[in-house]
Formats: sequence, structure tokens, C-alpha cells
Amino acid sequence: MSESKTKSESLREWMVEHKLRAVGVVWLTGIVGSIAYQWSSPKKFQVKVIHSRLNAQAITLAALFGSAVVEYYDHNTGKKADKYAKYMHIENFQNKD
Repeated sequence: MSESKTKSESLREWMVEHKLRAVGVVWLTGIVGSIAYQWSSPKKFQVKVIHSRLNAQAITLAALFGSAVVEYYDHNTGKKADKYAKYMHIENFQNKD
């Protein structure tokens, strides 16, 4: 019997495998959403574009931070911890007094 994964587990797995694609989608969604939000304000077009870009950059930084957290978590607890453990020899890092 195969174990069924929860939605959050499958989403986390997808994020681990497609980090850059996920950040790109978040950036694109952020810029489009911000332009749509800024469009209703009575400002010049150039100001709307600049504000939208700044908003999208903040959203993208948050997505990169989230991706880093997922990667850190995966290295400590997931399959990658075992994957890299065989290459790290702990006796090389021990303090020799």
C-alpha cells in the first residue's frame, strides 16, 4: 500500500523541486497584481510602474526567504540530510586538542 500524502506535503515537495519556477510565478503574479491595484490610483503611469516594481520586489524577497526556509528545513530533516551526510566525514570537523 502506498501512503497518501497530504496537500501540504505534496506542495512542499513541489516547492523543493521547482524553487526558481515558484519564485518566478510569485514575482509575475506580484507585478501583475500590483499593476492592477495601482491602475485605479490617479498617478502618472511612470509612478505606477515604479510602485508596482517595488511591491513585486518585496513579494519576491519574501518568496526567496520562504524558499530558503524550505531548503533549510529539507536539509535538516528531509531526504537531502541523508543524501549529503555520506559525503561529510564528521571526524574531519572535530576539534583536535
